[in-house]
Amino acid sequence: MNTLESFYPVGTPGQPWGAPERAQWLALQQVQRSYVDEVVSKVDLLRTRFDVSQYGELDYPSGRYPLFAVRSRDWDAALPVMLVTGGVHGYETSGVQGALQFLDRHAANYAGRCNLLVAPCVSPWGYERVQRWNAQALDPNRSFVPNSPAQESAALMALVAPYKGKVVMHIDLHETTDTDESEFRPALAARDGKPFEPGEIPDGFYLVDDTENRQPQFQQAVNAEVAKVTHLAPADAQGQIIGSPVVAEAVIEYPLKALGLCASISGARYTTTTEVYPDSPKATPQQCNDAQVAAVIGALDYALAHR
Repeated sequence: MNTLESFYPVGTPGQPWGAPERAQWLALQQVQRSYVDEVVSKVDLLRTRFDVSQYGELDYPSGRYPLFAVRSRDWDAALPVMLVTGGVHGYETSGVQGALQFLDRHAANYAGRCNLLVAPCVSPWGYERVQRWNAQALDPNRSFVPNSPAQESAALMALVAPYKGKVVMHIDLHETTDTDESEFRPALAARDGKPFEPGEIPDGFYLVDDTENRQPQFQQAVNAEVAKVTHLAPADAQGQIIGSPVVAEAVIEYPLKALGLCASISGARYTTTTEVYPDSPKATPQQCNDAQVAAVIGALDYALAHR
């Protein structure tokens, strides 16, 4: 298909968006679910067992969104810090719900062994609109940079800053969905005035390691836990997943810091980004949540055993 024929409905082919195009895109974004009902209510239920704090607030014309962090109740400076982030891309549901499920059902198992710091929904505006970007048409997961233009990214970096050098493991929970090809990558190409080149969505779970800090045994340990609850993604015919070479089963690598990705912010020894495929006919929404939980458990257990 000609890239112009399949062009995104906002903007002019070959021309990056300006303020009018961003405003047009923003007007198309509609609330589809409730951050308060689906996330904040669950965070509130954790207050009897964890220390819950508000670490920031998004301020958009459409409204304000408080940002919450959940910490181990008996924080011990002598213990390692383990960081879990979800919902950096608001539309990636299992990242948010998986983080909350881990806290509710499994976090108690790590009391006295490590300090947990969990930000379950970094991008609530995007969560409500099932959107990858924020209200400024910025991708928070390319905005973890100094003086970040994205409120979501800046707030999370400020939360984590006091723990730099103390974080042993950081796992960032994501999804790769069919809408990456039908909506979000076409929108990105249109926003930046570039042609859209179709890709292939992998069927299954995979991980993104850091090219500047490779931890292959850690990635394999995480995948081993996930494989107990859902299937891992195979490489495509080119030996790739989403355009990157597969370096081990269901593992690819990105330069996290250079790309401004969330998993780069803590300086942790062990980092990974999960990618669940919720559109698979072989996986249910609950299975996707369970896969995220399994990934967190696998990451924590390995980091505790190898710190």
